[in-house]
Amino acid sequence: MARYTGSVCRQCRRENMKLFLKGDRCHTEKCAVERRNYAPGQHGQGRIKVSDYGTQLREKQRVKRTYGLLEKQFRDYFFEADRLKGVTGENLLVLLERRLDSMVFRLGFATSRNESRQLVRHGHFRVNGRKVNIPSYQVRPGDVIEVREKSREIARINEALDGVMRRGLPSWVELDRPAFKGTIKTLPVRAEMTTPAFQEQLIVELYSK
Repeated sequence: MARYTGSVCRQCRRENMKLFLKGDRCHTEKCAVERRNYAPGQHGQGRIKVSDYGTQLREKQRVKRTYGLLEKQFRDYFFEADRLKGVTGENLLVLLERRLDSMVFRLGFATSRNESRQLVRHGHFRVNGRKVNIPSYQVRPGDVIEVREKSREIARINEALDGVMRRGLPSWVELDRPAFKGTIKTLPVRAEMTTPAFQEQLIVELYSK
């Protein structure tokens, strides 16, 4: 099976940074990276010499795991970003942020991208009044994402919205909490994609070999 089904906290520890895969837990002292800041496994605390290729590979893995993509999906996004005008690395991150599951997470309807992906697949959201259950759907400026009326009583969505101010909202989205609705104001801005802190140029170097 290609999909990873193990502990997501092990992925954060392996990448030696918070990927915010566990929702609110990542913001507390229970976070695995805070408690055991070393790679998982028997040799996790050993000293490992990393080559330039290894550094580039780890950066690709960090981004891929953050957005919950398989290798082929991620590669397709890179090639699409390479065809667009502008900086390839920044184009890649913008394409990933424009995914519907990522925007649902950014708007605060879910505490993690894994959770938002599941909610989207179960058909709990509408985009511009139409039901969309495809997590990879690319949103555009002006799109309105709202929770379906029948889904507004779901406890997980309400709990996520209650903590949205603690997590914060990026500048490119606007949330109408009482209406369970969010608007995409502009395309994501690379300068504000600071969590997690990626070095996308390393991914470009990796795929350019």
